[in-house]
Amino acid sequence: MYFIVVKFQVKPEYVDGFMDRVSEFTQSTRAEEGNLWFDWSVSVEDPSQFVLVEAFRDDEAAAAHVNGPHFAAGLEAMRPALVSTPKIVSRKVEGSDWDEMGELKID
Repeated sequence: MYFIVVKFQVKPEYVDGFMDRVSEFTQSTRAEEGNLWFDWSVSVEDPSQFVLVEAFRDDEAAAAHVNGPHFAAGLEAMRPALVSTPKIVSRKVEGSDWDEMGELKID
């Protein structure tokens, strides 16, 4: 699967409405056949930093995502709200879902 984490630094005046701004992009991506998850969070240290954790089933699903019409539209919707270019970690990893954390097993 492709596992991706992206950090978006949002301008203060856009923080409150940022999730509305990315709502259509989020819903469209979650509806993609090869999307495994597409989850937004806000940093506990910086409330203007939004973090996106996403995963796609395989190469084809990842390519379909970035080549889909909603991808470019989603990026353009975000662009005016961002302070800087987002930071990303994108890796192909083994697996198809979250694993349990072996160091903190809860019985």
